[in-house]
Amino acid sequence: MHSVGKIDRDIYKCITKDIVTDEVIITDNQIQHIKDRHPNDYERFASYFGDIVSKPDYIVESKKPNTALILLSLIHI
Repeated sequence: MHSVGKIDRDIYKCITKDIVTDEVIITDNQIQHIKDRHPNDYERFASYFGDIVSKPDYIVESKKPNTALILLSLIHI
């Protein structure tokens, strides 16, 4: 388990009001999934994960529980 960064729970209320913590983590399994299904993306974007979760341009609800699709234009970084 690796810490990605912190979120502002207020802006994530658009997905759920039940957020318990502001810490975002990524597991080794999630990292391996990214590396397997999206070659080179983890290496290209991992350094931006903290910025992406802390100040996203878009937050889209996911079908998976406790999950959202978070988008940030790299122009903002």
